[in-house]
Amino acid sequence: MEAWLQEQINAVLLLFALPTVGLPAIFVIALVSATLLPMGSEPAVYGLVRLSPEVFWPAILVATAGNTLGGAITWWMGYGAERAVERATHKPMTEGRALRWLQQFGPRACLLSWLPGVGDPLCAVAGWLRMPFWPCLLYMAVGKFGRYLCMTWALLYIWPPK
Repeated sequence: MEAWLQEQINAVLLLFALPTVGLPAIFVIALVSATLLPMGSEPAVYGLVRLSPEVFWPAILVATAGNTLGGAITWWMGYGAERAVERATHKPMTEGRALRWLQQFGPRACLLSWLPGVGDPLCAVAGWLRMPFWPCLLYMAVGKFGRYLCMTWALLYIWPPK
């Protein structure tokens, strides 16, 4: 059993090996990390750009697209969860102070979707509150693009390619 599990892990690692797959791996890693799974995609983007500096902008854009799509999936998960709770209880959920704060800012609050730890749940809460999808998606994309640009630039500044 242990040998089989090790083979499966090696197969997955080989599939997502950055030098072999490159941008598709960045897209998948960024998408998965934008759901509620605890995973960071910035090291993968930095690793690819450090190996191939010529793909700086494509890597930033592909990571932004994958992470934004993951944020959209999380938005829909929040939307579906709210509808399921409302159907099960036959009444809307009571809203606390944090939810009122998010409603006050509306879709602009999704600019903060880049924040570690709170950004992904923020996308789910935006769906829960039934904030307009397309403006939320636009603000998510802007915030996530800024994060990838700043993080990758900072990491390249600290540990430049040789």
